[in-house]
Amino acid sequence: MFANVKYFVSISLFFLLLCFACGHKKNSTKQPSVVVANDSSRLKENEAQKISVGAANTELYLPKIKDKNIALVVNQTSMIGNSHLVDSLLKLNISIKKIFAPEHGFRGHADAGEKVKDGIDVQTNLPIVSLYGKKKKPLPEDLIDIDLIVFDIQDVGARFYTYISSMSYLMEACAELDIPLLILDRPNPNGHYVDGPVLKKGFESFVGLHPVPVVHGMTVGEYAQMVNGEGWLKDGIKCALEIIKCNNYDHTKFYELPIKPSPNLPNMRSIYLYPSICFFEGTQVSVGRGTDKQFQVLGAPEHPDGNFEFTPVSMPGAKYPKHENKMCRGYDLTEIDLSKLKSLPQLNLNYLIDFYQNYKNKNRFFNENLFFDKLAGNDELRKQLIAGKSENEIRESWQKALNTFKKTRNKYLLYKDFPTNN
Repeated sequence: MFANVKYFVSISLFFLLLCFACGHKKNSTKQPSVVVANDSSRLKENEAQKISVGAANTELYLPKIKDKNIALVVNQTSMIGNSHLVDSLLKLNISIKKIFAPEHGFRGHADAGEKVKDGIDVQTNLPIVSLYGKKKKPLPEDLIDIDLIVFDIQDVGARFYTYISSMSYLMEACAELDIPLLILDRPNPNGHYVDGPVLKKGFESFVGLHPVPVVHGMTVGEYAQMVNGEGWLKDGIKCALEIIKCNNYDHTKFYELPIKPSPNLPNMRSIYLYPSICFFEGTQVSVGRGTDKQFQVLGAPEHPDGNFEFTPVSMPGAKYPKHENKMCRGYDLTEIDLSKLKSLPQLNLNYLIDFYQNYKNKNRFFNENLFFDKLAGNDELRKQLIAGKSENEIRESWQKALNTFKKTRNKYLLYKDFPTNN
């Protein structure tokens, strides 16, 4: 059963909390700190079983940001019920100096891969600094007047989804300048399993910075703790990190996102399919960008088989889709029962294996830039497909690295884990 986020805190309560809040001094030491805050006992009795995001626990972080100059890393998912975090904090006269925008931008309208520009948000007049344009990491001059940074973005739990890469570079910038980072945690909709090849050294990119599998099974708060604890930031530096936990969430629960996390993940079916079929972004196969079934259909002009046809067209969120205005033949995955998708605790490799085996011109299946290898985190998966390896053989090649990762992951979990036999 999914649980929806329907948490509301009145503005009058905000002001009351601020009146009694104590100040929070900036961390002046170079030593890292990790603080995890959570108090589910304050929930109303009739809300006790609902999952609520970290941003809803306002009583835990308003005292920490009062009287500080803050920057926010947010997008369209940064909501507390029906109110955006930025709007809520501005109404409380919190001093927001700027917004850092990840891939897809602050309002979430930019295409995948489209450069996001610096600018001014027309609704709030706040300056926007892009972390997906000329730079991926804030510069010292971007942070000169900032006492604390707040990160509040909904992730989907796949290594190649770039929000965790933006977070990692942000942590590095914070560590270098001794600026604390406050993460308002959110549930991971794919947090109920761990699977896929672990990224190997030499294949790092913005769609995979660290040695983790495709599906890491962690919230952004847990992931940040791992990045810090494993010394994955530049030169092993540590970020002064604090995490505001979700209430009533754990890795055995399914969480339905109230807002699509990016333009081409419109619903839960696409989010569950995403880790398995994003590999096709490095091939000649369309995943439905330029249709109303993004990441829910597969097809290509050269594919001979299938029971479904679609033609990608230019549209908001997909201005230049793969195979634009060309008929693609393939499969409609919306016919798969949603309950089966969410209950399968592993990647589905059959899509890749079947498409490659049946593709007319195998020499053209993978894109020339070998973006497929960056998504896989190695060149082995591509070579295994070419060699005709079975799903079991491919999976077996992952197990040693996966087992090592799971042991590392266990050290940083903030929430009850799923059964280990998954």
